[in-house]
Amino acid sequence: MPHRAGDANVRAVWLFSRNDAIGNAAVIFAAACVAWTGTAWPDLIVAFTIAALFLHSSYVIVRDANHDITEAQSLE
Repeated sequence: MPHRAGDANVRAVWLFSRNDAIGNAAVIFAAACVAWTGTAWPDLIVAFTIAALFLHSSYVIVRDANHDITEAQSLE
């Protein structure tokens, strides 16, 4: 948790780790729901949710990297 803030690299590592943990838990949850319901809908819902999470994280990483680049250029 203390590494959530910082430069783009530190933030990216935090987001990757967080997404992996959430994704693993969500896949286990989806598997249990698929076994319980016998349909693929829980798996599809979790897959789209994980995709949205990763897309959001990639946006945040690119935004932070651009901010770091702009900040570094202003110091020159």
